[in-house]
Amino acid sequence: MNTCKRWAAGGLSFLYAVILPIILIAGWWIGSASSTSMFFPPLAQIVEAFVPTWLEGRFLSDVFPSLGRLLLGFFLALVVGVTLGIVIGLRPLLRAYLEPVLEFFRAIPPSVLIPVLMLFLGIGTEMKVFVIAFGAVWPILLNTVEGTRAIDEVLRDVTRTYRFRPTTRLTTLVLRGASPQIMAGTRQALALAVILMVISEMFAANNGLGFTIIQFQRNFAVAEMWTGIILLGVIGVLFSLAFRFAERRVLRWYDGLRRAEKGS
Repeated sequence: MNTCKRWAAGGLSFLYAVILPIILIAGWWIGSASSTSMFFPPLAQIVEAFVPTWLEGRFLSDVFPSLGRLLLGFFLALVVGVTLGIVIGLRPLLRAYLEPVLEFFRAIPPSVLIPVLMLFLGIGTEMKVFVIAFGAVWPILLNTVEGTRAIDEVLRDVTRTYRFRPTTRLTTLVLRGASPQIMAGTRQALALAVILMVISEMFAANNGLGFTIIQFQRNFAVAEMWTGIILLGVIGVLFSLAFRFAERRVLRWYDGLRRAEKGS
């Protein structure tokens, strides 16, 4: 019975999730059908241009390099953010010393650094990966610090009393206890990484999604430019779904705990 209820609830959630996109697409299709504007072509024309624009060569030359930079920069931000966040969160004195410095660097928009980084790293992949990692690291780092700091002191005392090994304490207490905050910061960082991927490719680049969209705009290939924007939206949705799948696996214990608390 409970399984049937969960399936029914999942079906309703899926239905609610797809209704609004279908309505928006239908409205765009109908509303733009008679458009004669150069800047807002009919959606039918954009859809017609999508396949020849992206699936006949540009996927390998532009989309894959962009995704590679995005994943590499995001992975670096995740590793650095979680590692430093745990170290800082476990040491109150270190956190007090570093907090002003962290807030200073967090306030700097990563896109502002692009002209400076171009002087040191050039216009290649290194610069773009650094921009993505620099912008994405802060939500992960700060949320990890807060999640680590908020771990119950009683649980920490229990691990000390029972003389848990440092690695066991790290995996069973610190990482697990801070994981809800870490996942919240990671979700924010993923959205930032996609934005910074596009921005970094708009400056003195020779390939990538951002570069290609700008080239379409400069050549007045408006329908092709809109296909690039739609492709970015699709990529964002796919990454969000993949992250949600991973988040459910990582936070399964946390969701079970919350359901148990509500039941009690």
